[in-house]
Amino acid sequence: MASTTFVPALIIVDMQVDFVTGSLAVNDAPSLIEPINDILSLPFALKVGTKDWHPHNHISFAATHGKSVGEKITIFPPERLTSVHVPKAGFAELKGLEQVLWPVHCVATTPGSEYAGGLNTVKVDATVHKGMDEDVECYSAFVDPWGLVPTTLPALLSQHGVTDVFVTGVAGDFCVKFTAIDAVKFGFKSWYVRDLTKCVSQELAGKQEEEVKNAGVGLVDCEEVKRRVGGIA
Repeated sequence: MASTTFVPALIIVDMQVDFVTGSLAVNDAPSLIEPINDILSLPFALKVGTKDWHPHNHISFAATHGKSVGEKITIFPPERLTSVHVPKAGFAELKGLEQVLWPVHCVATTPGSEYAGGLNTVKVDATVHKGMDEDVECYSAFVDPWGLVPTTLPALLSQHGVTDVFVTGVAGDFCVKFTAIDAVKFGFKSWYVRDLTKCVSQELAGKQEEEVKNAGVGLVDCEEVKRRVGGIA
């Protein structure tokens, strides 16, 4: 008989000052604060916020390379990591990946790295930091793009017996997307909450949803989350 266990977790991705109103503000991101606060009242087994937590010279910053915002470079996994870590199954080969260069954002401990004003962080159980290695981009809240070094998130979810993750926040076409996809790779049932995320490129929002769907992620809206999670109280 199939298991009917349902242990849901909420993941609020990168609702930080710099992504909401700051140097890399995502269009209409402030409108997410109230509805995210609303679902924080639901009986999730675990409510996790994630934060970009970059060093001042992070590889994703245009200024680090003396280039313009929006330019692209190719990044490779550092040898100091590949020499001691084996990629997790399901991740790409250890090859170069295209990297969009961004404005300086979410530098650790700066005001821009803090949670956006108005977000009810009292109800957030834990914060997962990512992007702390100056040489590694980490859009996903689970692991770097080569599957080498997981964050604290996979173990945290497992410790709480989580079966399903509901992913919200910004940006839908970057960190939310990769977090939702990697949740599947780590063995969780993953849900992309369509109306609780905003994209850098709203014109491509539909494409992102199709991409996560093809990766095994479910698409839901806020009301569906309330029905599913609210029903376990």
